[in-house]
Amino acid sequence: MWKILTLATMAGALATPALAQQAKTTAEANFVDLKGKETGRAHLTAGNDGVLFEVEISGLEPRKWVALHVHETGKCDHEHGNKAAGGHFNPDKKEHGFIAANGPHAGDLPNQYVADDGVLRAQIYSTMVRLDDAERGIRGRALIAHAGSDDYRTDPAGGAGDRIACAVIK
Repeated sequence: MWKILTLATMAGALATPALAQQAKTTAEANFVDLKGKETGRAHLTAGNDGVLFEVEISGLEPRKWVALHVHETGKCDHEHGNKAAGGHFNPDKKEHGFIAANGPHAGDLPNQYVADDGVLRAQIYSTMVRLDDAERGIRGRALIAHAGSDDYRTDPAGGAGDRIACAVIK
């Protein structure tokens, strides 16, 4: 019996650092729509030089492209159109958009397509951000889905429209 407890204790001690490391390399974000209803989630995984975003959001207008951005503040206030999330995450003080002369913001992500069923499903890899709390870190910030598509050039937000779903990266 003593040997079993010792092995179980050792296994638990070894697993704890592994779980702590996994917590540092992954994050979750639960999307809430403008009515306060949970509509989806994102799973984020740190890579060697960026972050993989795996996103699914339901209840969106079907058959259209919508903007998805990382915003500077980890606050979602659906009652006020998610304005508390602030502007796009932009530690380098660049212009908005992939095709802007002095762009993009670190929080700019490519437009995503909403399928016939009203669900956005995407896997996006960004080398402009990190999953930590350093200068390019996005843990504790917000992911925002907008009502329209990003034109990739108009500062400060690409003309993407209302902030229809918000999720805090935890």
